[in-house]
Amino acid sequence: MKNETSALIQKLTEEHSLSKDEYEKLIANRDGEAQKILAENAVAVRKKIYGTDVFIRGLIEFTNICKNNCFYCGIRAGNSNCDRYRLSENEILACTDEGWSLGYRTFVLQGGEDPFFTDDILCGLVQKIKARHPDCAITLSIGERTKESYRRLFEAGADRYLLRHETATEEHYKKLHPKEMNFASRMQCLQDLRDAGFAVGAGFMVGSPFQTTANLAQDLKFIETFKPEMCGIGPFIPHKETPFKDYPAGSVELTCYLLSIIRLIYPPILLPATTALGTLSPDGREKGILSGANVIMPNLSPVKVREKYSLYDGKVCTGEESAYCKSCINRRVESIGYQIVTSRGDFAGDKNIPLL
Repeated sequence: MKNETSALIQKLTEEHSLSKDEYEKLIANRDGEAQKILAENAVAVRKKIYGTDVFIRGLIEFTNICKNNCFYCGIRAGNSNCDRYRLSENEILACTDEGWSLGYRTFVLQGGEDPFFTDDILCGLVQKIKARHPDCAITLSIGERTKESYRRLFEAGADRYLLRHETATEEHYKKLHPKEMNFASRMQCLQDLRDAGFAVGAGFMVGSPFQTTANLAQDLKFIETFKPEMCGIGPFIPHKETPFKDYPAGSVELTCYLLSIIRLIYPPILLPATTALGTLSPDGREKGILSGANVIMPNLSPVKVREKYSLYDGKVCTGEESAYCKSCINRRVESIGYQIVTSRGDFAGDKNIPLL
């Protein structure tokens, strides 16, 4: 490891901030020793705040219908071979009931930007889930909506909202999305979510087509300045029915390296070890936790629809029953010295905990 890299890791660990150029150098000079030291520092910082707890979120993929045509996504509107579905309200509520009985205290409702789900329908659904399970947290991940929509959803009882920014560089954003989609709109939505009162999650793909080291450095600087309560990053994985079908997948190792950096940038952040990591590497989610992640999102969706929610090829755990999926993840987490906890797993940034 270069002396310059060592100095940058020390500065990041102590100050939680680097310049964009310094982030770029830290990424460009990645090697095994730098990866090891960053992970050790990230884990030490996370343990001061969250101990060895890993929070689980019950993921409910309730619709794969989407009006958008993002070039990387398997459920894009232009994919005529996608077997579309939309769960009914009763099916969604049944998923939350099962999840609650299994110990889940956070439910993540994720779907494409499906026009069927108006504010009235979604607000009613959120209210019904909270009436059945008052102590749960509800996370929504349903894309770009209006500021008024976000306000209504928050007032209905939703607690958190995940909206990946995908890239913090406008020119790169244009290469990943059709012209109808707008970088400024995505960034405004993130601010609108914060203004509405949500705990906000951002995130980006690692190794997406046309991505440069400078793009990744810009993503890290965005995380540093925006300070989302959550950040979901995972390696890009191509889907056979998209324009990017022939592009190579992203790197598990680089993703883990960036997880460690993000943990050091904003120590209380909630960081998932994503399914994409587990798809590219059998122990990918374990690697994510050992790099500073502290969230896993097992799938509570009905088994009959899991393969249909195909954002990328080869997604793991599409055939597992929810109870088996949870017990499997629990064993995996325990094997590396951590434990799944039954709680909402709220953001701990408001706690006065020394970081070092």
